[in-house]
This record gives sequence, C-alpha cells and structure tokens, in this order.
Amino acid sequence: MIPDGRARTPVSRRDRPAKPALSRQGIVDAALVIMREEGLGKVTMRRIATALDTGPGSLYVYVRDTEDLHAQILDTLLAPVPAAVPATGPWRDRLKALLADYGRVLQTHPTIARMALSTQPSGPNSLAVADTILGLLAEGGVSDQVAAWGLDLLLLYPTAIAVEHGGSPPQKAEGMAQLATQIATADPAQYPNVARAGTALLSGNGSSRSTWALDVLLDGILAAQSPPV
Repeated sequence: MIPDGRARTPVSRRDRPAKPALSRQGIVDAALVIMREEGLGKVTMRRIATALDTGPGSLYVYVRDTEDLHAQILDTLLAPVPAAVPATGPWRDRLKALLADYGRVLQTHPTIARMALSTQPSGPNSLAVADTILGLLAEGGVSDQVAAWGLDLLLLYPTAIAVEHGGSPPQKAEGMAQLATQIATADPAQYPNVARAGTALLSGNGSSRSTWALDVLLDGILAAQSPPV
C-alpha cells in the first residue's frame, strides 16, 4: 500500500475511557457519594476501590486507613462552616452561630457525628474551624491556654447533641414520649429529685436548651483559670 502522506490518528483498542488518576481528594469524593447513597457503613476501601475501578491496595497510598478516610470525609463536610461566620457582631453571637452550623453538619450526617466522637477530625477545614473558634475566644479576652482546652468542650457539645438526635423523627418522638411517661410516673419515694424537677426536665425546646448550654460553657471558659500544663 502506498502511503498517502497524511498522519493517521491512532485508534485505542480499549472499550472504555481511561481511568482518572487516583488522588486523596478523589477517594474522599467517591466515599462521599457512597455515604450519601448507601450510608457510612458501606464506605469501605473495597467498595471505594470498586467505584474507582482499581484495587483496594492502591487506595492506601493516599489514605492511611478507614479512620483516616472518615476524618477526611468530615473535614470535607466542614468546608462551609468557618466561611459562614458573620464578619461583624458580638463575638459570643458569632461563635454560637459557628457552633450551630457545625452541629447542623453533623445532624445532617448522624453516622459521621458518631464517628466524630472517636475520630479526631483533621485537615484544612477542621483547622479553619478550630482557628476561627480560638480567634473568637481571644476576641472575648480568653487566654490561649484556656481557649485551647475550651475548644474541645465547645466542639464536643454539638457533636454529642447530633449523636443524641441522630435517629429518625419517629424514633426520636417515640423516645421522648417514653421519657416523658417515665418522668411523669416516677415514684417520689424512690426518685424524689426526678419527681420534683419533672416539669423542668422536659421544659424548653432544642434551640433554647442549646443556647443556654453554650452560654454556660462560655461563661465557664471566661471564668476559668489557666489549667495546669
């Protein structure tokens, strides 16, 4: 055959497009898709590897283990939180707004909230949340040492609340109804303090109780002496 002098474009023999290169963020993004569609329990290295058309072993180049992966998922979900803090206004109000946003992220993803109790969040967004909280506490006159220890308390409260309210609405309503019945029928002879405080135990709504709790924590942090180190 006589060549016609025109360059020919090679034709790939693959029956599918080339796989995108693996990356840490790509793995986290795939994990987020699986979590939203199937739940955190299905977010395994093997499941992610299948989604990315690779072997599980190749993922460990980018993520240390499942705990590291879960921490990175939480970090990605926290991206909007520090950016949403109001630029002006009393520091306490801005701090409570940040913690409310943090809590809403966890309440939207209750499985992540349960994981956050045992897995230390890490990554740029988690650091941005911590940095913003420390900055607001400093604005309120809290020393760095007290703020450093207070940070854990302030993040633990919305995390615990998200875990507590992590069930479905019917389950939560049923649980509250059972609790109300137990308190209302508590024997004063056996449980005198519960019987006396029964109405107060069930008073308030989620918003008012959360605001009160954060004010108690902040008042304590403001009054605290520097802890021993």
